[in-house]
Amino acid sequence: MKSEKAPSIEAATKTLHAALAILKENGGEMKSSDVMKLIPQRVELTEWEKSRYENRPYERWKAILSFYSIDASKAGFLIKKRGNWYLTPEGSEAVASGPDKLFEKVREGYKSWRLANPKVVTSGDELEESNGIEVAEEKDTAITLDDIQGQALDGIKAYLDSRNPYEFQDICAALLRGMGYYTPFVAPRGRDGGIDIIAYRDPLGTVTPRIRLQVKHRDSKATGAEVHQLLGLLRNDGDVGIFISTGGFTPDAVSASRNSRIHIELIDEERFIRLWQDFYPKMMDEDKALLPLVPVYLLAPSE
Repeated sequence: MKSEKAPSIEAATKTLHAALAILKENGGEMKSSDVMKLIPQRVELTEWEKSRYENRPYERWKAILSFYSIDASKAGFLIKKRGNWYLTPEGSEAVASGPDKLFEKVREGYKSWRLANPKVVTSGDELEESNGIEVAEEKDTAITLDDIQGQALDGIKAYLDSRNPYEFQDICAALLRGMGYYTPFVAPRGRDGGIDIIAYRDPLGTVTPRIRLQVKHRDSKATGAEVHQLLGLLRNDGDVGIFISTGGFTPDAVSASRNSRIHIELIDEERFIRLWQDFYPKMMDEDKALLPLVPVYLLAPSE
């Protein structure tokens, strides 16, 4: 009689390789939910893999991939943080070896980590030992947490995308105030070009750094030319630039920032959200109301 072990390992082998390959093809960083959406386009899933575990809300292949993605993180091939997956250089190299070899390397890397951390119980062994029918409770918590974080991020992004550029500009100014800055200037509606927000460490702007901030919302990626334009507006000693773009940045924009003689910090939408979450407790109630959050505390798995 054929055991359930074979199909679970088969599913893990092909979906884990597909996930890391997708990350590699997309710059090494994606939301876990976006990776999951692309998996069915890359591999042929069996009816068993597409079926659901009893009393569980996700398909078997998703549970198995999430299960073994934790092993991949222990092997040093993948970093999982706040609903995002990041491919490490070791993971990028391992992808080229193919699905079977990659899975072997993941298991070997996990076993090495397990030997170094014998008291931590979290491994693909639980899935194999249970013949692929049940996901271990601790791993199930990790999967659920990853899903919740991804859904929360999607919800915040949808809210930000529904704001017009001037409303988002006000949200950016609120973040700076939550970080301890004064914002004596926020560009009025109808104004086109130039600096959108000026922020100081003290009310009079006598303490450096003095921030000149440019905002680009619901638009294409910010370009190198736009970063150079911001650089041209930094005229005084102690000025630094911040460019917030919810559409992200082109490679030449990143290069322009790195090579700038004056510090220019680039903040994309996901980093903006992380900063908002970090400084939210320090904000005034009227600023919190611009992007209201509700903290939810879950028991973290022992990864």
